[in-house]
Amino acid sequence: MPCSEAARRQRFSWLLAALAGLLAVSLTLGITLGPVDISAATVWRITARELAGFLGFETSPGDWSLAHHQIVWLIRMPRVLLAAVVGAGLAVVGVTMQAMVRNPLADPYLLGVSSGASVGAVSVLAYGLFGFAGRYALPVGAFGGALAASGAVYLLAHANGRLLAPRLVLGGVAIGYCLSGVTSLITLTAAQRELANSVLSWILGSLAGAKWHQLGLPAMLLLAGIALLVAQARALNALLVGDETASTLGVDTTRLRRRLFLFVSLLTGVMVAISGCIGFIGLMIPHVTRMLVGSEHGRVLPVAALIGAIFLVWVDALARVCFAPTEIPVGVITSLIGGPFFVWMLYREGLLAGVGR
Repeated sequence: MPCSEAARRQRFSWLLAALAGLLAVSLTLGITLGPVDISAATVWRITARELAGFLGFETSPGDWSLAHHQIVWLIRMPRVLLAAVVGAGLAVVGVTMQAMVRNPLADPYLLGVSSGASVGAVSVLAYGLFGFAGRYALPVGAFGGALAASGAVYLLAHANGRLLAPRLVLGGVAIGYCLSGVTSLITLTAAQRELANSVLSWILGSLAGAKWHQLGLPAMLLLAGIALLVAQARALNALLVGDETASTLGVDTTRLRRRLFLFVSLLTGVMVAISGCIGFIGLMIPHVTRMLVGSEHGRVLPVAALIGAIFLVWVDALARVCFAPTEIPVGVITSLIGGPFFVWMLYREGLLAGVGR
């Protein structure tokens, strides 16, 4: 192995270790922050006691109050962990979409996929669809909506067998607006007052009220998805070069894109079902990641997942703390950060060249 390649691998390993450590610190601080002051040591002791009990070990009572235990274990920890899972999931979806359509502006929020997932989720709440799925009815509905939206955008962006980047963005924005109107229509005609509050949470994006049972499905899907995508890293790299080059390398681009669209729709649907439409993470994090590790997807995917998790943990902390006692939806903060970033991306891609002249 060449020395330079060994050095790159070592740097990549150190980067993963540093990001994993930063994520652990972020999770801990995210749990300590709030109107009730709880130390990091207390957080770790409560966590260790709960894990020991789960594994069947007997533990002595801690020196913390029952209120502190409930705040840490039942309120803050599920929410912070959910923020990490959703942030990582949306970042992975952004990486996948940008490779799939060869467009650096691709993002589940901008391309209307999140809006489609919202329509599916709201339809389940309003009309009781997919009752056979039990408590998974909401993710099933969101997945169906996301799949329909992504399919529509994909068809609109095709012309003469080619995928046109400008049509992809414009078509995604148009479909996103249409589906937002459908969501509003369902809300206004469903005759359920409680539905309006739930829909508002989806539109703005919120992690409030997170429960432990909500973590299992998105976490398992995220880990399985990252593993499968890393295994397909060479094929994703080939897609970035172009379909003709990818075909000469033995990649069935049509079949691969179909599988990727299913994965993107599934993961986006599950994330939207539990957190709402949190925009711009899938746009920003992949670009930040590529600045650090280049464009090789075997490295981009795990690093993007870690950075996305860290980012949303801190955004959620800001949403809870900075405007206390009022809590700001996390989607509001990501939009405030992502809007200027999107404008910068437009300038970088030359799509705003000559504006104002």
